[in-house]
Amino acid sequence: MDDLSLLKAAETALLPIFSEIDTQVKQNLKKVLEAFRSYRVGVHHFSSVSGYGHDDLGRETLDKVFARAMGAEAAAVRVQFVSGTHAIACALFGVLRPGDEMLAVAGAPYDTLEEVIGLRGIAQGSLAEFNIKYRELALTKRGTIDWQALNTAVKDNTRLVLIQRSCGYSWRQSLSIEEIEKIIYVVKQQNPNTVCFVDNCYGEFIEDREPTDVGADLMAGSLIKNPGGTIVTAGGYIAGKEELVEAAACRLTAPGIGSSGGATFDQNRLLFQGLFLAPQMVGEAMKGSHLIAYVFDKLGYPVNPPPLVPRRDVIQAIQLGSPEKLIAFCRAIQRYSPVGSYLDPVPAEMPGYESQLVMAGGTFIDGSTSEFSADGPLREPYIVFCQGGTHWTHVAIALESAIEAVGKAD
Repeated sequence: MDDLSLLKAAETALLPIFSEIDTQVKQNLKKVLEAFRSYRVGVHHFSSVSGYGHDDLGRETLDKVFARAMGAEAAAVRVQFVSGTHAIACALFGVLRPGDEMLAVAGAPYDTLEEVIGLRGIAQGSLAEFNIKYRELALTKRGTIDWQALNTAVKDNTRLVLIQRSCGYSWRQSLSIEEIEKIIYVVKQQNPNTVCFVDNCYGEFIEDREPTDVGADLMAGSLIKNPGGTIVTAGGYIAGKEELVEAAACRLTAPGIGSSGGATFDQNRLLFQGLFLAPQMVGEAMKGSHLIAYVFDKLGYPVNPPPLVPRRDVIQAIQLGSPEKLIAFCRAIQRYSPVGSYLDPVPAEMPGYESQLVMAGGTFIDGSTSEFSADGPLREPYIVFCQGGTHWTHVAIALESAIEAVGKAD
């Protein structure tokens, strides 16, 4: 079967799944619209103030709308967060104190958190330098949560449990909302005072519930990923219990200022509009993920998640097996990107990452990965991680080139 025939067969086989995704998009969009209606969002909320950012009606209303859509008590949606990692770091430093322990329950965290925790780098103000202990539960050999170990893992000084929803750069299943709910239950049975914190990056609007709907005390993510709908220019968010959100906001700004400061630089309209567009964008990305999995599984490559199973984030991994194939795949995706199609991705160092990365990311917002991108660390077994996709048809077009490029790299 040639490449075009394979893609056509994949599109036909996936039509029922695409229809199910559209139904879920409708549910999530309804939730967002109800939040907009509840807080009477109008054009006057698109204006912003300068300087300290005090009494910004648009920002204050957006926080409430976002919290409502996410099933949280409160939220802080800020362009001052430079990334999802920054938002997560503020949450961790806001909650944890010297002598506390943080327990990661889904194996090793994403690369960019290693220096935040203190696993790499020195003299940068990591958690370790503030005498905050760190422990992690290894995944099982099958790459799943070790439920038996989790049942007795929480100690008296375990102040916070880190639940990384997405697989990151690891070959494991991302977590479902049902699994996150179970983790929270197991943790709270051992110590009700332990804060259950979810790294929600790449997971927003994947299901019809968010971690804060099922008991998470706090969660954080990036606005240039799912909840920004591809149009938010910068920022991140924190959502959860009001006192914990405020504690995290105090780390972003300063104690005594917290969530009351931070000018929005005339970005309020984009922040509201991005949230409105987010469910649809995530739905299209999920369709693209299914298409990639189906096609490369048929070509004989290991894929994660597997074909035809429900998605848990917007990331699709393919184990390509060689650096040549990884680079060829990324170059093919770059050629069909809307921005920078003329560029040629090459492996390079990147701040916060241990290995060299090769990245295809021709997105309108630098680093967003939302218009369909692909990247991966140059280390065995040479896995490419595909993300985003505002139209599944764009993914299909780019895949034609990627299939051919990988084949020639054999």
